[in-house]
Amino acid sequence: MPINVISAGIATTIQDMGRPGYYHLGIPMGGAMDRLALRAANLLVGNDEEAAGLESVFVGPELEFTEDATVAVCGAELPPKLDGEPRETWTAFPVKAGQVLSFDFLKSGARAYIAISGGIATPPMLGSRSTYAIGALGGVEGRAVQPGDTLPLGKGSKPVREGLSVPANLRRGPGNPAELRVLPGLYWHRITEQAQKDFFDDTWKVANEADRMGYRFQGGRKLEFVEREQPFGAGADPSNITDACYPYGSVQVPSGTEPIVLHRDAVSGGGYFMIGTVISADMDLIGQLQPHTPTRFVKVDMDTALAARHDRASTINAIREALA
Repeated sequence: MPINVISAGIATTIQDMGRPGYYHLGIPMGGAMDRLALRAANLLVGNDEEAAGLESVFVGPELEFTEDATVAVCGAELPPKLDGEPRETWTAFPVKAGQVLSFDFLKSGARAYIAISGGIATPPMLGSRSTYAIGALGGVEGRAVQPGDTLPLGKGSKPVREGLSVPANLRRGPGNPAELRVLPGLYWHRITEQAQKDFFDDTWKVANEADRMGYRFQGGRKLEFVEREQPFGAGADPSNITDACYPYGSVQVPSGTEPIVLHRDAVSGGGYFMIGTVISADMDLIGQLQPHTPTRFVKVDMDTALAARHDRASTINAIREALA
């Protein structure tokens, strides 16, 4: 039996771990912006870690259940309510047929992940149920969730015990100021040594232009470029390059003014230089940043980036063990 969507909140979409393998065709991997949070929520309700759930931004949906289920909400502190009664985040709780799940006001973070036992079972496209609205892929007919939709559920989740919870020390979120570790990239030499220092010394703030494609940051000093004759095929602005591929997490700085970190639904290439790339271990944190959040970029080397990836994998393993 499906779930009935009474209200959809803001930008509530169906997301799983995305559709890797098509980036070279211009189709991004997509999927949950905070992957650890979705994995944790799925583990709490007995699903496969990569099952599809709901990603809600700032405001949660209102959902009517037509069958018994187990639910968990992880990521942002968006307190769930069942028939108006508060429930804990990062904790599994039962829902009976006929009950309505809603949400209180956002307390911290930006994106909450709602996992339901069985997982959301909309038709997959290119191997994923993730919503990529620009390409009309996945989700509900290629779009975000809307009032009046019905969301089908799968079967076969593992039995879970009520009150199962992710330990507090394993609930990862951004600090204040947030710190995003960056590995300088191929175009690092395009800015002056003073600009390189300024980029990491300054405190930036998340701009209002922050979505699944990318996050813009404001407030730091303008970067100065090393003078050169622009190559054939590049634009006139010193931040322009001959078109190149964009990795996930790459940091563009158009005209040297406002860094943009590309995220899950990013385009695959273009003509802006990239100062570096946010390491994979910190990509989840970006999805939890609200506009105006103070943010520092921290310079790291490859060894540090690999160690951070190992630490993140260890955290996920610790969650698995805690919920086994």
